[in-house]
Amino acid sequence: MLRKFSALLLILPLCACTVGPNYKRPAVDVPGQYRGLAPDTTQPTGQPFAELQWSAVFQDEVLQGLIKEALTNNYDVRIAAARILEAGAVLGITRANQFPQVDLGGSLGNTRTQPFQGNSTIGSISVQASWILDFWGQYRRATEAARANLLATEYGQKVVFVTLISSVANDYFALRAFDSQLEISKQTVAADKDMVKLTTIKFQGGDAAITDELQAEILLQQSEAQVITLKQSIEQTENQISILLGRNPGPVTRGLTITAQPHEPEVPTGLPSAILERRPDVRRAEESLVAANANIGVAKAAFFPQIALTGAFGVQSASLTSFLAGPTTGAWTVAGQVTQPLYQGGRIRSNYRLALAQRDEAELLYKQTVQLAFEDVSNSLVGYTQSRLFRIKIQEQTDTYKETARLANVRFEGGYTSFLEVLVTQQQYFTSELQLAQAWFAELNNYTQLYQSLGGGWQP
Repeated sequence: MLRKFSALLLILPLCACTVGPNYKRPAVDVPGQYRGLAPDTTQPTGQPFAELQWSAVFQDEVLQGLIKEALTNNYDVRIAAARILEAGAVLGITRANQFPQVDLGGSLGNTRTQPFQGNSTIGSISVQASWILDFWGQYRRATEAARANLLATEYGQKVVFVTLISSVANDYFALRAFDSQLEISKQTVAADKDMVKLTTIKFQGGDAAITDELQAEILLQQSEAQVITLKQSIEQTENQISILLGRNPGPVTRGLTITAQPHEPEVPTGLPSAILERRPDVRRAEESLVAANANIGVAKAAFFPQIALTGAFGVQSASLTSFLAGPTTGAWTVAGQVTQPLYQGGRIRSNYRLALAQRDEAELLYKQTVQLAFEDVSNSLVGYTQSRLFRIKIQEQTDTYKETARLANVRFEGGYTSFLEVLVTQQQYFTSELQLAQAWFAELNNYTQLYQSLGGGWQP
């Protein structure tokens, strides 16, 4: 009997099957090239931009230090790491269902009979085993789903890396842009103070009207107000960076100026199909689809009979000495049980329909994520190209306003024009300088977004 049962245990797994569909990546519409590449130009050669280490993309050593600190201490990163541990534990729990469960039990008791005839001690040890055969692959599919969820969680952590690196870089570039604007504003304040002194002297000497002095004071007040606004923006941006680094709000170290940040005018993007392997959010969406696909098999297996095997072996002795020498009484049992669901009010069928619907939803989310990834790349390419051209034009405009303001000052000091001309040209030059610093930030921001949209930056 025992020999036949053992043979049955060996044969049954060989006859088992796995119900439910095997995963196959759904077809997606991949464009031949990214929209937004510069027209009538060849794709730059070299290593694809997204395959570069983030330290090769962001070369400011101070910024590199901030990113490293963020990757170590940021709370979102640490939470993502904890979620990976959780998903790994869930995988271990789920996988354990495929194996037999074995329990060891023991008891020791003392019995006194009346009238007094002495004491008797009875001890026993038993081993019990149970195993629900995974004949239809229910537990294997559940393990497949749990493993996919673990991978999805790991890719989720990489999404956090991508977002964090980009956020630190963007905030740092914004901070350096504010620093540049503050320096411009302070220099303008100093120049405006000199202009107020000059107009005051000219007014007192009868060479200028009171309106010239008032207009000079307006220029000074505008530049001083800009200094106040920029100091607020700087401190708030420092606080934002500090939180990304896992610190309390506080000052942030500076490195290169906004205009000295190294970045290439054109970058090699690689093939669009690489997005499917490179972007962590796309990989996460696909692993979620893998899990949903495997859950169909779990739901489908519930329609079929469940085969359970149980076994027990125990020994019992009336005294401890005889038990140690050898058991006086032993017994074993082996049993098999088959359970076929007949009626559960439609629960099993509804669970199966739910699994199918969730799988369809996961496939649509995957395709949507892929499509949004191509949109991100296209927008970043257009943004980086156009923001660079815009910054060049603003630079030309600023140079023109600078020369115009200089000539206006010369004409005013020589008595050939009113202070109104100086006022207008100085305002235009000051505004253009601030706009130029913002244009540098916009260019670097799009540079960062392009690297992120291509799927790079997650390597710690």
